[in-house]
Amino acid sequence: MILAPLLAPLIGFLLREIVVKFVVFAAVFGLVAVLIPILIGYLGPYLGTSGLSSAFSGLPAGVWFFLDFFQLGYGVPLMISAAVTRFIIRRLPVVG
Repeated sequence: MILAPLLAPLIGFLLREIVVKFVVFAAVFGLVAVLIPILIGYLGPYLGTSGLSSAFSGLPAGVWFFLDFFQLGYGVPLMISAAVTRFIIRRLPVVG
């Protein structure tokens, strides 16, 4: 029983800092993962894609090679969702 007073601050730190933040971040991630596809579904009809289609059709084959090589189709949505998540997390008074 001599170790109990020594471990109490460590257990208190784990519960107070790490577990609470994990729960908050998991809740924020779940909220973002659910709400972003819904918002994109609502905004989809209002966003025009003809400008993007014409811009990408003008790219030469060499540029397409590097876009495919660096997997921009995977990376750009990942970066956008990370930026949106960062924006939402910074607005939470509990986390910051």
